Amino acid sequence: MKRIFLLVALMATMMVGVNAQQPAKVPAYRGIIERVQPNGDTIRTYLRGDEHMHWLMMEDGWQIIETDKGWFKYAKKNRKGAVVAGCRKAHNDVDRSKSENKWLDKHGIRKDIR
Repeated sequence: MKRIFLLVALMATMMVGVNAQQPAKVPAYRGIIERVQPNGDTIRTYLRGDEHMHWLMMEDGWQIIETDKGWFKYAKKNRKGAVVAGCRKAHNDVDRSKSENKWLDKHGIRKDIR
C-alpha cells in the first residue's frame, strides 16, 4: 500500500513540475511606452505580440527595432525577406521630415495598430 501511495505522490509531483515549466500565455503590454534614444529624444511606442513573437511599433503603426547600441530604427525587409533595422532613426510622427516619410513609404513595415 505504501508503494502505491508513493508512486501516486511521485506522479502527482511530476505533473505539477511539468505544468509549472510552460510559459504564461499573456499578451504584450497594451499601453504606450515612452523610450529614450541615446541622444535624449523620446519616442512613443507600443509593444505587440505574445510569448512566441513580439515587436515594437510607433504610435502610427511603423515597426521599429532596437539596435545593439540602443538606437530605435525603423524596420525594413532585406533582400532575403528578413526584418532588419533600417538606416533611419525613429521619430514620433510629428517630428518626421518629408524625406523620412518618403523613406518609410518605400521601405518601412507598417503593422496593424489594434
